[in-house]
Amino acid sequence: MDKLSRENILYMMLSAVLVVGGYWFLRYAYHVADQAPFSQEIVLIILGTIITVLITAILLNKQTEVELKKEENIKFIELKTDIYIQLIDHLEQVIINRDIDNKDKIRLRMLAHKLAIVASPEVLTQFEEFVDRFTKITFDHEVNERDANIIMDQLAALSIYIREDLIGDIDLREGVDQKKLARQIRENSDSLQDL
Repeated sequence: MDKLSRENILYMMLSAVLVVGGYWFLRYAYHVADQAPFSQEIVLIILGTIITVLITAILLNKQTEVELKKEENIKFIELKTDIYIQLIDHLEQVIINRDIDNKDKIRLRMLAHKLAIVASPEVLTQFEEFVDRFTKITFDHEVNERDANIIMDQLAALSIYIREDLIGDIDLREGVDQKKLARQIRENSDSLQDL
């Protein structure tokens, strides 16, 4: 149980004690204050103020919790996006240079470790397939035109899963057809091979 949940439970328990205790105190104070003209109103004002402060504290605590979770999610998505972009940028350089050296392999391994921290299981599975094909294709340390096209096809498949990991929830809310989107990404990649 995290700290904010414990605080919420504590506030709820305090609220229950305040309501029950306040009820009995109110009955007693109301009965005792029956002889003084404004005493009952003062007791009600004090009790109302205490309840208002407690309810405000509960609401502010919940609002803070929601804002912290939102900020965490934003930072995590930014981190994911940064790592995914690093991967695509690295592969772009490999294809442009047409030559793979040990630095490229080490960088790809390091990116794999970064992906292991942030990527969804689907992205990791697709990345494993990508690495298998990439390793077979680049065994001779060179990337010819055919190899580049195969890498691009594999990258298109990986991009589908990356997009789903990053903005899949938004696509679902907006009613984007995932199969049509995947087909469009692959078609775009295929159409660019002839350039």
